[in-house]
Amino acid sequence: MNRYIITRLLSAIPTLLGLSIVVFLLVRFIPGTVVEVMLGSQAEVTEEMLLRLRAFFGLDQPIYVQYAEWIGNALHGNLGTSWRTGKPVTELLVMGLPVTVQLAAGALLTSLLVGIPFGTISALRENTAVDHFIRVISLTSLCMPIFWQAAMIILVLSRWFKWAPPIGYVDPLSDFGTNLRIMFLPTIVLGTAVAASIMRMTRSCVLDVMRQDYIRTARAKGLQERIVVLVHGLKNALIPVVTVAGLQVGSLLGGSVVTEEVFTLPGVGRLVLWAVYHRDYPVVQGTVLFIGVSFIAINLAVDLIYGYLDPRIHYD
Repeated sequence: MNRYIITRLLSAIPTLLGLSIVVFLLVRFIPGTVVEVMLGSQAEVTEEMLLRLRAFFGLDQPIYVQYAEWIGNALHGNLGTSWRTGKPVTELLVMGLPVTVQLAAGALLTSLLVGIPFGTISALRENTAVDHFIRVISLTSLCMPIFWQAAMIILVLSRWFKWAPPIGYVDPLSDFGTNLRIMFLPTIVLGTAVAASIMRMTRSCVLDVMRQDYIRTARAKGLQERIVVLVHGLKNALIPVVTVAGLQVGSLLGGSVVTEEVFTLPGVGRLVLWAVYHRDYPVVQGTVLFIGVSFIAINLAVDLIYGYLDPRIHYD
């Protein structure tokens, strides 16, 4: 087990290196730099002043020198300092991370609570009206962009029910009730978008498992259908579902950018969005690198869960 974890961690190094190079280059391909954004289009400045500002932010150095300096600091735990706020990127991440973690965890829990039961019901009622209805709902959810779904929910609630979701964020430890009211809609919006994929995967896996010989044997022994489905069927069908759920974490992190902006939540996703808008390179680079590390760690945890779901899986 320990050797497997070490091997996975070592294999993640090239991935993170490639990710750092890609994000470092992509943000610099966006037209304009932090200097132009700060000065605005109407500012009257001399060429000398522009050169001084570019030198202040280190933009006058060759791009490989900029990358080497940034990645060297990142390896020592220093993700840089925001050009807009003057605060360390690590501090900004610590401030926004609780919001994004709560949103992503709530959305993942919602997707599992919705996707697995409905996917199982759809499989057990194959080719019935219930099956067709669930499949149509899941397909509709897959086709709806998160930002459109969030905007429509806010519009319906505000126009028909004269209610709008609260603005801002309150820590659950200080006021759990207010926090629940703030996070309920964003969690539902993001969770239902992911639930569709889990629902369809669960249906496919349960259909395949329920046709296996050991399921027929379990039924022949006279076991209750509930035991056959939950103990012998669903547990074995969950391995691909867990894989999809782990991969959907990336979708949750990506979807949090849109969801946090629509619902004005001060999380990591909104931090990245505004950093891109203001060309705050250190914040964009540090945040994306942190998300990449988190995604790799989560997928490693998912692989380790396989051993619990299927004792036949061993990591040597």
